[in-house]
Formats: sequence, C-alpha cells, structure tokens
Amino acid sequence: MQSHEPLGAYPERFTDRLSSGARAHPERLLVARRDASGAWQGITYAQMVEHARAIAQALLDRGLNAERPVAILSGNSLEHMQMALGAMWAGIPYAPISPTYSLMSGDYGKLRHVLGLLTPGLVFADNIDAYAAALDAVLPEGIERVSAAPSARNVTVTVTRFAALLDTPLRDEQAAHAATSGDTIAKFLFTSGSTRMPKAVPTTHRMLCANQQMLLETFPQFGIEPPVLVDWLPWNHTFGGSHNVGIALYNGGTLYIDDGRPVTGQFDETLRNLHEIAPTIYFNVPRGWEELTVALETDAALRERFFSRVKMYFFAGAGLSQAAWERLERVTLAHCGERIRIMSGLGMTETAPSCLFTTGPVSGAGYLGLPAPGCETKVAPVDGKLEVRFRGPNVMHGYWRSAPDAAHEVFDDEGYYRTGDAVRFVDPSRPELGLAFDGRIAEDFKLSSGTFVSVGPMRARIVTEGAPYVQDAVITGMNRNEVGAMIFARLDPCRQLAGLGSGASAQDVLGAPSVRAFFAELVARLNGGATGSATFIARVRLLATPPSLDLGEITDKGSINQRAVLQNRAELVDAMHAAGTDDPDVIYAREPVRSNGK
Repeated sequence: MQSHEPLGAYPERFTDRLSSGARAHPERLLVARRDASGAWQGITYAQMVEHARAIAQALLDRGLNAERPVAILSGNSLEHMQMALGAMWAGIPYAPISPTYSLMSGDYGKLRHVLGLLTPGLVFADNIDAYAAALDAVLPEGIERVSAAPSARNVTVTVTRFAALLDTPLRDEQAAHAATSGDTIAKFLFTSGSTRMPKAVPTTHRMLCANQQMLLETFPQFGIEPPVLVDWLPWNHTFGGSHNVGIALYNGGTLYIDDGRPVTGQFDETLRNLHEIAPTIYFNVPRGWEELTVALETDAALRERFFSRVKMYFFAGAGLSQAAWERLERVTLAHCGERIRIMSGLGMTETAPSCLFTTGPVSGAGYLGLPAPGCETKVAPVDGKLEVRFRGPNVMHGYWRSAPDAAHEVFDDEGYYRTGDAVRFVDPSRPELGLAFDGRIAEDFKLSSGTFVSVGPMRARIVTEGAPYVQDAVITGMNRNEVGAMIFARLDPCRQLAGLGSGASAQDVLGAPSVRAFFAELVARLNGGATGSATFIARVRLLATPPSLDLGEITDKGSINQRAVLQNRAELVDAMHAAGTDDPDVIYAREPVRSNGK
C-alpha cells in the first residue's frame, strides 16, 4: 500500500529549517517556557541560530562525534533544545535519555545500559546535581558534565556551566554544518519497552526531514498557519521530540513547553497554560484528552480560549476509547457548532515516527488509517495475523551497535521494517479504507486447547470498559485451560469508590467490597460478548504492587510490558490459575459461553 501523492522535496538537514526560519521570521518565538516567576521566557528563531552555532563550535572543539555523542539527561527545557540544535548544527549526534532512568530507578540498570551503548563524550542536564548520584554510579571518569544551573556539590568532579558554551568564539562551525548530510545521525532515540533493555535508534537528518514533509503533505494546514503547540510530551520519546518539536520547527511555528502532566496533581499546570495560550493543533495521550474533556465541560473561560484557534486534535501513545472519543466530540460540538477532526495513526521510534494517518473516510477508536506520502506499507501474514511493515526515507537502517546478524530479525527480505504490530483491514473487500489496530503479535498466545488468544484487543477492552478505575491489564493463560487477567488499578479513583482516605493502603482499597463489586461487574460485562474460551475472562487478580521500572514492567511513558510482568509475577499467575475457585484474592467469572465446542 502507498499514497497516490508522491513525497515532495525536503531539506538536506533538519537545521536548514532553523536557518530559513531565522531569515523569514527572525523575531518569531521558536520555543518558550515559564520561568520561576511564572512568566513566559522564549527564544526567537534568530536567537536560536546564534545559540546553536556557539554550542556547535563548543562541541566541535571537544572533538565529539557519533562515537562520542552528547547525552542529555533532563526533560524538556530551553537549554535542552539549544543543546540539541547545537549538536545537530555541528553534525554531532545527541541522545535525549529518559530522566526516570536516573531519578526513579534504584539500580540505574537502564542508565548504565544506554550510556554504555552510547559512550558519550559529554553529558548535559539542566541541574546536574539532581543526576549526580546516578552519574557517579555509572559514568566513567573523565566524561565532561555540563549544567544549566550552578553546581552546589563540593566534589572533585568539574562541572561546566551551560552559559560557557554560548560564549564560545566561532571558527569552523559553518563548515561542519555544510558538511552535514541527510545520512548524518541527528540523534539517538531509545526504544522504550518491548524488551528488558532499550535499543538505540540512529535517527538521521533525512529521516526527520522526510517525515516532517510527510506530515506537511498530510496536514497542509501546517503550511497555511504556523503551528502553535502547548505540549508536555517528553523529548526523549519520538512523539514529543521528533513529531511535535519537528512540526513546530519545520513549519515556522512556536512550541510552548508545558510543565504539566496528565496525572493527579499535575494537570492543573496544563490547564493554566491552556488558559493563556491557544494552540492551533493539540497533541496528547488518551489520559490527557480525558482530563481535558472534563475541564472543558465545566470551564467556560477555558473553552473560549482553547477553541479559539484549534484546528485539529491528535492522540498517540495508546488508543483513545470510544467513550472518551464521543465525550470529546460532544463538548466540541456544543461549543463550536461543528466537529473538530480527531486524528491519530501509527508510528514508532524506528520510523521517525509517522507512517499511517487516519486520513481515510473512517472515524473511530482503533482506526489507524492509510500510508503517508512516501511511506511504503506492507502487510504480511504472521501467526494467523497481519503484521504491518514499512519502508521509506523515514525508516532507520538498523539499531546502533547491534549484532551483525540482527538485521534479518528487524527487516524482511524486501527491506521492510518489521514492526511487530498486527493490523486488519477495516473492510477486506475495500482495502482503500485503510487499516485498524489488531494488537501486538508477540503478545498473543495459545490456550491448552490450541485456541489463539488475541491479547491487544482484550487489553484495550478491559481498559476502556474499566475506566476510570483501570490503568492497564496483563492477559494470562498461555498453555492453560482459561484466560485470566491481572489488572493494575488506578488507586485514586478506587479510593473514592471505596470511600477511603488518601492514607488507605493499596491492599485495603482493592479489597474494599465496592471495588471488588465493580470489577466483578466489569468481568461480567466483558464476558457478555464472549464467543468462546479465547474471549472469555475466567478469573481476574487485582495487583496491589505497582509495575516496576527497574524490572522492566513499565516504560517511563507508562506503558506496560506484558512479557516482563508475566515473568516477574509468575507465582501470582500460577496461583491465580490453580484449580478451584476459593482464592480470596481472585475474582471469578461465571461459566463461559460455549461456541463450536470450545
């Protein structure tokens, strides 16, 4: 499958858009963030070129290159973007690394792995002191540390001030920029969770530019009105760091860094920002859209500001439930008198990131859409499903420093990247309508009867039907007689359901009669449409212990690694599936519906 529209010309270097933006609109803000006083502080296109050139020269003076790149440990910030663009200007890769690997890990295992894979020549953080314990544990001696904030530690490790890089005299940075090509690695992004340790994806200038041109041709509005984004999505992930930052820079727009998050206690900051800045396009994960929809329903001032300019909604990271979708459409229609298109698609770190967009005539949860211009799409049968695969200028050539014989596991014999994602045709007789998501192939398994269990759709139904009390679910039952589910609950909503205070333990909350009654009713509701053993959830265990980052059970963006949970909690799985129905920690379903003798 491929688009009838050919991919148009795009720049050689991602930073060419910075140069052209500085010439065309030098005083326009490229990026802004609130300072400690709450006021917005920004950097214009002209200022960013000056800063990028100085940083590029500083990095060149240090002899950095792809074998000794820049590692950025902290989250989204003005200094982070300056370091990133300075490195790209010099033709030196940088790697944004999840702050959770340093700040929320007990053993620093993932940080040790990614830094060992990168072998950085310089490490930057907004406040290096916050990362000192992690760096002292895993960083070899002699690697330069750079900090935007002054270091208060009385140690022998020398810390370079970020401001010193901006004072670097220019010499040969222009020549280095001119020598940078589409094949030059712009950055290393790390995959986030399908295996225990992340893999490094070399993301070239060509991959970034080609994908942004795909986006522009898919959404021509970007070229009509410079995009304005209010965005929190982390830059160490491809959605926030390549997709969203790229949309702003490639199209002469402005990105306002949102320090809020769609989690308890932090979404108020997002609402504060949206009260002041009206985006032209708004991106979020499904949980963020759910929180925003509730606020829009009750806050008239927010509605006036938010709806004043927004032309499109976009979600990624997980599927938006049909109930949340319809609720968002209702509040939009009530205020605007018309719908605003809710868009999504399919993309990944290895494809910089976007491949499919929901530009077809179908609208609804689970729809992935059609190929973007220039992205060749292939569906191939694997284990009874259709795996979607991609080839094009936005697709990587292989993981960084991977085993020489690993290519055959990543690409097929025609050079298509094998995603591991399963899709189905919305209508097999009309493939032009596009594709829908059908789970992850590697997660599916067989019952002892030989019947396949499709894990992805089942997990999606549990999360959707269980809102707002379900965070995620892990499906069990491989080589067993029945399907089970282990559920990570959202404790705050469950506490409210149970009528318990904030100090109540997870065990007490999940054992509360009203909570167990809800999940028993949920199981019955889910099983109402079961057609046989592969779709009937026979037993459920509510997990009081949250998923562990160190054990690989959860990625830093919050998605669950099913395989790691099953491996780490094998005893719980065995106990849940043991014969009998007398385990007080397990919720049992009624007898399954029988179909075709199964």
